[in-house]
Amino acid sequence: MKPITVPAGVEVEIGARNHVTVKGPKGELASNFAPRLNLVREDGMIRVERPNNERESRSLHGLTRSLLNNMVVGVTDGYRKNLEIQGVGYRAALDGTTLVLSVGYSHQVRMTPPEGITYQLDGTTRVAVSGIDKQAVGEEAARIRGVRPPEPYKGKGIRYAGEFVRRKAGKAGKAK
Repeated sequence: MKPITVPAGVEVEIGARNHVTVKGPKGELASNFAPRLNLVREDGMIRVERPNNERESRSLHGLTRSLLNNMVVGVTDGYRKNLEIQGVGYRAALDGTTLVLSVGYSHQVRMTPPEGITYQLDGTTRVAVSGIDKQAVGEEAARIRGVRPPEPYKGKGIRYAGEFVRRKAGKAGKAK
């Protein structure tokens, strides 16, 4: 399995029962991994080794390697998800750190970011969710999209940047 390269300025501590703490310029992440796997750190690399080739060991091996790599990338570069708002009168604004969405409801939807997540606006129709934890960034972006998912008839709603929304034809007129 491909080893994980630890860049300069990133500190990785592997504790008892595979408790891993990763500290970098953007912050600190910690996680527990399956104790049956061996995490080996040597000359700027981390290797995940499995004890045998059983199905569960193989699947945990890939998962652990992927999660560890995401932690290292998160504390060095961070993660970002971009969302687009489409629809007449649909817009977003920031009130301090709170995201205020006007998306066709009788009221504005206010969303406060969880710890470690920040919102940025590019105009009034583009929202960026960023942070160091890949899972938290993805969950928060999905939570914002869930306020008004894109509908298939006019395409109005909140979508991921670059997301394709399959369109449907409207009602066919009455045949005479």
